[in-house]
Amino acid sequence: MMIVCAVLALLQSDAIDHAFVYHASERLQRVNVAGSFNGWNKDADAMEGSGDGLTWTKHLKLRAGSYTYKFVLNGETWILDPKASRNVDDGNGNTNSQVLIAPSTYVKPAVKGDGEITTSALLHLTEVPFLNYDRGKLTLSLRTRPNDIASIKVAVDGVGTYPLADVGGDEFYERYSVNVPWDRKRDVRYRFVLDDGKGLMVFGPNGLEPIAADKGFGNSYVVKAASFHPFVVPDWVEHSVIYHIFPDRFANGDKSNDPPNVQAWDSKLTYSSYLGGDIAGVEQHLSYLKGLGISAVFFNPVFDSPVYHRYETADYLRIDPILGTNDEFSKLTHDLKQAGIRTILDGVFNHTATTFAPFADVVKNGAESKYTSWYTFKSFPVRIGENPNYVAWFNYPSMPKVNYNSPDARQYMLNVPEYWQTKAGVEGWRLDAANEVDPDFWRAFRTKVKTLDKDAWIVGEVWGDGTPWLKGDQWDSVMNYQFRQAVLGFVTKTGSGKPSDLMGQLMRVYNSYAPQVSRNMMNLIGSHDTARILTLCEGDKSLAKLAAILQFTWVGAPSIYYGDEIGMEGAKDPDNRRGMTWSTATPSNEFLALYKTLIRVRNENLPLQSGDPLPLLSDDAKKVVAFARVLDDKADIVAINRDDVPENIDLNLKTVVGIPQSAITVEFTDALSGKVYPPTQSTLHLRLAPRSAVVLIPRSGSSLHSRHDMRPSSSVDLALSKASAHKEPQ
Repeated sequence: MMIVCAVLALLQSDAIDHAFVYHASERLQRVNVAGSFNGWNKDADAMEGSGDGLTWTKHLKLRAGSYTYKFVLNGETWILDPKASRNVDDGNGNTNSQVLIAPSTYVKPAVKGDGEITTSALLHLTEVPFLNYDRGKLTLSLRTRPNDIASIKVAVDGVGTYPLADVGGDEFYERYSVNVPWDRKRDVRYRFVLDDGKGLMVFGPNGLEPIAADKGFGNSYVVKAASFHPFVVPDWVEHSVIYHIFPDRFANGDKSNDPPNVQAWDSKLTYSSYLGGDIAGVEQHLSYLKGLGISAVFFNPVFDSPVYHRYETADYLRIDPILGTNDEFSKLTHDLKQAGIRTILDGVFNHTATTFAPFADVVKNGAESKYTSWYTFKSFPVRIGENPNYVAWFNYPSMPKVNYNSPDARQYMLNVPEYWQTKAGVEGWRLDAANEVDPDFWRAFRTKVKTLDKDAWIVGEVWGDGTPWLKGDQWDSVMNYQFRQAVLGFVTKTGSGKPSDLMGQLMRVYNSYAPQVSRNMMNLIGSHDTARILTLCEGDKSLAKLAAILQFTWVGAPSIYYGDEIGMEGAKDPDNRRGMTWSTATPSNEFLALYKTLIRVRNENLPLQSGDPLPLLSDDAKKVVAFARVLDDKADIVAINRDDVPENIDLNLKTVVGIPQSAITVEFTDALSGKVYPPTQSTLHLRLAPRSAVVLIPRSGSSLHSRHDMRPSSSVDLALSKASAHKEPQ
């Protein structure tokens, strides 16, 4: 209990009072501030107006970090903060104001070796990602203030000490990690030893203490072998390429089930357009999907719904009739499985349609309905319309929010995965608006899904950091929009284009999760909620191709939004949901050729599936970035030239800690061009054409491994491979 209280106190101490202030030019009825801190809920944080109705203020307690926001005037008009120090693009064509909130304890600059340590920044929790077990190694991590501590070690009782490596961070926090051997048969006692110029300090559950005041391992964390349960994610995901299908827009295979208002396939879209895509359309294009080489399909909602996008569910146990029947969908999933393709469904558990039977019953029977506890009603009778008298997602009246305090509602929703995993062999669930659902429900959801199939995949929709849900008790992964943001910043003309920014963001996101979690991230560069990558690149095919190359070579499972592989364009919703242009899906399509190559190369090379990332070069002047994917004694190397002119680079592999010795003198083949690079003694000389890349695969020996015989070391492991353990004086 003492440890829990100490951690809570530390987290609460990070909360800082910040005042949002808006000066209006005319009197307003109300002003709200909406942003990344409140789920962009325009009604959540009402600002207080002054007597003249011109100055509006809202104080919020926020933890240190970066936040984006806007002001909402009179509940309708969204505007940037005129006084914001910085406005940023969100990667979807929207610009938001940004505020950086530093901890209150950061008044003095941090200086290594000055004898002062910012204790408020120190954090270690005995849970993922601070404590993690993966591939036979126990990873221990400590959060600090950047540039604050000269050196950090971890002392393990009865084993020795190990130096921690800096694995990245942000403006406010840095993380240091180390891998230590553990057979999971004995308990592990450990504490961190910090050196900043005035004697060694010990950091443990009791906080920071001088080493002289510590008696042995009294101030230590303990991992009990008997009760330790590692965070295990499905192994198949990191080896997969996912194809993302929006059902109404992929293919119309059966016109007999078209709705009366169906439009022509190539018509200009509105927010309510139906094009008639269905299950039969997917069935008829199985050979196309198999030919791509993908290994999983993610379907946007397929359940009965009054709207074309189906994010308003009317019946969770019935396929929408204009898509097909339950039996037809079951046949499709089994046919996909026969082709080596798994099925991932979109589960909308945060809210339902108003035509969902329990809600409709309350509309009919009011307070007498047995379903009133399924939602949060403010009064009766139910009023469906503007400003509804019930809690709804973003206050949209058509999307009433489920109340998971209701045992009956919870039980109904938990029956949904059981039905579809049994009926159709579904092997994964993407969870819509997942950060807005009670975490206790997700814990029960995980238990249900994993009991049915321990290898089923659970991926949540979160556009920012998914750490709170990725500790082993809720989800396996998230849609990696942070990866997308980093890639867009590099390839689009509105981004910085700096290799250092790209690599810094990619490594920060990678290291913010446990390695096995990062390996099963759903890496996307486009989705049904974003403008298409080619459009964001302003039609520049070379830049869009660089984005795809990054997607298929970085850590995580690539997810292709239907049509991106043939170079489809589309601005924000609804334009990004055009009907699939099958007429351009031909062998002569340059995008399709590239995607097939990238998929094949990834499928054939385990380092690109499971290898740890190792940055090699970030040259902002030349706009060149290079990294390796290291697995056992193999290293695949990727180099990208973002510049408009050719660039020559030299990669001195011998000086890179973490590159296997066998990779230094190996012969490489560029998987994209077929060019062979002969063995070198240490330096790899590359000439990169403008806006081009190389994906270098070792030729000598095979980079293919058995999935059941992989014993890779993490990049942290490799960085410390030359550091021998030694006893720490007590």
